[in-house]
Amino acid sequence: MQLALAVDGHSMFYVQQKLGWFFDPRRLLSLASATPGQEIGSAFWYTGLKDPTDQRPFRDALTSLGFTVRTKPLREIAGDADQRQFGRANLDVEIAIDLLAVAHRTDAVWLLSGSRDLERLVEVLRIKGLQVVLMGTDGMVPRELRNAADSFVDLQTLRPQLEKLER
Repeated sequence: MQLALAVDGHSMFYVQQKLGWFFDPRRLLSLASATPGQEIGSAFWYTGLKDPTDQRPFRDALTSLGFTVRTKPLREIAGDADQRQFGRANLDVEIAIDLLAVAHRTDAVWLLSGSRDLERLVEVLRIKGLQVVLMGTDGMVPRELRNAADSFVDLQTLRPQLEKLER
């Protein structure tokens, strides 16, 4: 069974803040490939950047783990002249394009996001016969998105398998 992973970095940053712990991308990949007969066919990570050098070591580490990293500049919001403020970089279209592009060779999707805008994508993936597992945490994933997916997994229940361990 071929699995596609899609991690909405912006959404997951806030989920992890709410949970009080951070997950390790390496451990996420290990968990995804731990099921017998299941292999990761595609792994995507989406994140907004303040500038081209933002998060470079983290992005390089993700790439070396096998993630395809998609980035977009954060929108700058008018603020004080001496302090730059940034808004969200919406990568929902990129998530949709990537998952639809690999749907023909994928059996299941793990979608780590809380974006309401992905509801229709999830519906279409299911119409195409893919099993969609939505991952997030209670209070940060809209009901409509949860209802569109085959199942919902609260990341809090996966803490022992996913938590980033201090080195």
